[in-house]
Amino acid sequence: MTKSKTPVKNSKTKEEFVHSVFESIAPKYDLMNNILSFNRHKAWRKFTMKKMNVQPGETAIDLCCGTCDWTISLAKASGTGKMVGLDFSQNMLDYGAEKIKQLHLDKQIKLIQGNAMSLPFDDNTFDYATIGFALRNVPDLEQVIREMQRVVKPGGLVVSLELSKPTWQPFKSIYYFYFQRVLPFLGKMIAQKYEQYKWLPESLIHFPDHKQLAAIFTNLGLKNVQAYPLTGGVAALHIGTKGNTKSGE
Repeated sequence: MTKSKTPVKNSKTKEEFVHSVFESIAPKYDLMNNILSFNRHKAWRKFTMKKMNVQPGETAIDLCCGTCDWTISLAKASGTGKMVGLDFSQNMLDYGAEKIKQLHLDKQIKLIQGNAMSLPFDDNTFDYATIGFALRNVPDLEQVIREMQRVVKPGGLVVSLELSKPTWQPFKSIYYFYFQRVLPFLGKMIAQKYEQYKWLPESLIHFPDHKQLAAIFTNLGLKNVQAYPLTGGVAALHIGTKGNTKSGE
């Protein structure tokens, strides 16, 4: 099995640190996402939704849902299907809950404070399990993917939209300069959070590139794994299908 390069030693320490980061940046999270990605995260999510092709009435769990933008998109696409947004940061969930209430989706979407590595749901519950811009932050990404696979129905999709590693020069050099030098400065200027935004680029260092992550999806038993590098590899979409629980096909 291909092993994740994400270190899992002292996972509790990492988990606590990540929690503190997202609790503290919650008030400016949406604004900073727009600025730091040059609004590209919206196009990436739109591309993802097109590939997922959510049908009316289908259900999903959105892990590490943050302020719930993707959860809301899933709910709108399904129309009537029950959605769950799960995050360990209550501050993030509180901001998401306000958006959901304003859109009158609070009866369709349920928000839960919980751990992505141990989901409080039975096997084969959802049509989709999604995680956006958070897989690199968990203590054990393979365990999270296993849990996502466990809770989706046979034929259901496990979907990750995440930052990735560009390979094309000179774009690669420009990207890393922006990500490692400019991004923390903007975090300090706009959100008054330098250390938190300095950590975000560091979280990508040990994270697999899009080919390595696709291999992890496959090695964990997902079928028909597809990987889509986005915007020169700055982000990547991965989609895997859960096989039949009896035959594995």
